[in-house]
Amino acid sequence: MHAYRTHTCGALRAADAGITARLSGWVHRKRDHGGLLFIDLRDHYGITQCVIPAGSSVFEAADRLRPESVITVTGEVVTREPGTVNEKLPTGAIELRVKELVLQSAADVLPFQVAQDQDAPEELRLRYRFLDLRRERLQRNMILRAQIIDSIRRRMIASGFNEFQTPILTVSSPEGARDFLVPARLHPGKFYALPQAPQQYKQLTMVAGFDRYFQIAPCFRDEAGRADRTLMFYQLDVEMSFVTQEDVFTTMEPVIRGVFEEFAEGRAVDAGPWVRIPYRQAMLDYGTDKPDLRNPLVIRDVTEAFRGSGFGLFAKIAASGGVVRAIPAPGAAGNPRSFFDKLNEWAREQGAGGLGYITFDADGPKGPIARNLEADRAEQIRQACGLKAGDAVFFAAGKEADAAKFAGQTRLRLGSELGLTAKEGFRFCWIVDFPMFELNEETGQVDFSHNPFSMPQGELEALNTKDPLTIPAYQYDIVCNGYEMASGAIRNHKAEIMVKAFGIAGYPPEAVEERFGGMLNAFRYGAPPHGGMAAGIDRIVMLLAEEPNLREVNLFPMNQQGEELMMGSPSTVEPARLKELWIKPDLPPAKPAAGTKAS
Repeated sequence: MHAYRTHTCGALRAADAGITARLSGWVHRKRDHGGLLFIDLRDHYGITQCVIPAGSSVFEAADRLRPESVITVTGEVVTREPGTVNEKLPTGAIELRVKELVLQSAADVLPFQVAQDQDAPEELRLRYRFLDLRRERLQRNMILRAQIIDSIRRRMIASGFNEFQTPILTVSSPEGARDFLVPARLHPGKFYALPQAPQQYKQLTMVAGFDRYFQIAPCFRDEAGRADRTLMFYQLDVEMSFVTQEDVFTTMEPVIRGVFEEFAEGRAVDAGPWVRIPYRQAMLDYGTDKPDLRNPLVIRDVTEAFRGSGFGLFAKIAASGGVVRAIPAPGAAGNPRSFFDKLNEWAREQGAGGLGYITFDADGPKGPIARNLEADRAEQIRQACGLKAGDAVFFAAGKEADAAKFAGQTRLRLGSELGLTAKEGFRFCWIVDFPMFELNEETGQVDFSHNPFSMPQGELEALNTKDPLTIPAYQYDIVCNGYEMASGAIRNHKAEIMVKAFGIAGYPPEAVEERFGGMLNAFRYGAPPHGGMAAGIDRIVMLLAEEPNLREVNLFPMNQQGEELMMGSPSTVEPARLKELWIKPDLPPAKPAAGTKAS
């Protein structure tokens, strides 16, 4: 007989009654029923009930066991008495009558219960992540993650892609966040960068003559932690040669859709082809470039209805170049005044002055705005939003970007408050035609808005003749249920376009040559038209697992401060090691202790 187990804790069934079995696992629960001691023994595969009678030679040792101790038990498999069968467990028809027990590892008193869904603080859960991971929900999430990655690999290989690995130690690249830097001991004063994405290498793989590449790639970005973003993440990285934007869509959409259909467990998944929404239309209709299409509400621009109107506040905003956006609220007019007051208070919490509205009934428009607005203008708004008696409309006004953002927030809030947003299912869309450039509000300078290596629509001629802020790029995102799930582009593959594009963003030719010389040099030796995308593995798992936080689908995540509490990372390094790396810390002054004054 094997030293530790003949079966797993999820394997035994009624057909096994009468055999001698050996199981190993963790003490999940322990119950004393007066003369009988019951132990629920758990391993990765399931739970088996073990029974020890009071007169047993191992009863005393079993009675001393703490939860989460690791034991090996040997005994006879017996069927349970009628009425004691546990239909919720695959092993619920049997139990193990224990004759031998070996304690493999005793557990200390637990910082929180593993066998219960105890709401322990996140910091405590992360510090004892190895315990947290023993819970059924997190075990299920990690297995789901592994299965999803396996499914992606199978589908990519079946689509003609080859998996290659690109360098982890690389050079700094403008990917929109700070790099993690690694000192180069053999090159004093120089640093490697951990890749924010394998962008340049995957493009160079196409220049090297390979046709279809993919990788489950680790990426590193030194930015503030959020529920849907972490310092290190994995993405499905993809690149293809001799493709148009449409080719990328028709190749990758079935892969992503197939993965979701495989793990949706009955939840609806959008059939293809997914709707394509230009960036500017998304900002107008949904107030965001990450629209949740489970919400049916569509924002309308009603600036002209207020221009020169009797409602002075919005008329003034329209006259000064601002916009007014209307968010329809079907059926909302019948709600009590407290409904509107609550939304008004919510709007103030978001930093807005309030949330104006008009309600419509059989007698026409009602409410504070309607009292100061000409009837024909109110009717214009009603028709623009497709409203009828019993409906309402809310407004967001101000500078275009601010109004769009607040209108988008209001749309989401109304969808939830009115029960209009579907709670299940996966709604997908492609957001296309992102602007190549944007104005940096802090510096007033033109900057890249998305991916600096994208092909501008119109290529070099557009860069030479058009206002940079009006040039769209062949850039696209996949959005699912309000989350950006993938991002990609048709790449620029011409050195002269790359130099010009970076020049518009403030990089002189010599700087482009210094920072991206490897790619520029490759482009000068014949580069194919190519494009691709990257889909966030963590976000795919998060959506399918219906988890609100990426940390719930990562094995050993950091907290929002970028700390891995279990191992104590980041940590200090001894001075000798720093000297070896040619580093001398220039630390900020220490904060004064609480209750003392800085001198």
